Amino acid sequence: MEKDPRTSTEKITGWVGSPTSLTLHTLVFGISFGAGIFHFIAWSMMLLILTTAVSLEAIYLAIFIQMTVNKHTESLREVEEDIDEIQEDVDEIQEDVEEISEEEEKDLARKKHQVVTLETVAQDMQRILSELQELKKK
Repeated sequence: MEKDPRTSTEKITGWVGSPTSLTLHTLVFGISFGAGIFHFIAWSMMLLILTTAVSLEAIYLAIFIQMTVNKHTESLREVEEDIDEIQEDVDEIQEDVEEISEEEEKDLARKKHQVVTLETVAQDMQRILSELQELKKK
């Protein structure tokens, strides 16, 4: 059986926002008003008890909601820090890629220069060989 990773405050606020909670609250309110209407309890006493209970529930629910918001805010801060670290890593990688690209451009320029130099040497050698052949004929 998997353990639920939510905290108790998240479970409470989750339950309060569920259809089960809505049904239970509707039943409690209906029974309370029915008790007052059918004179099982004095109307003013029922309103006093119901108002007090609802007020206390609202206070505690507000506290639970704020605790959940605080937890999520902290979690978002941690994610923000992770994003900042990742961005720093990406920036470093980008710098490395730029350095590698510059080195590759330098290597390519060197190779082109070497090719041009070799072609020039080859042409000079051919010219020298031609001139030697000419000299041999004379």
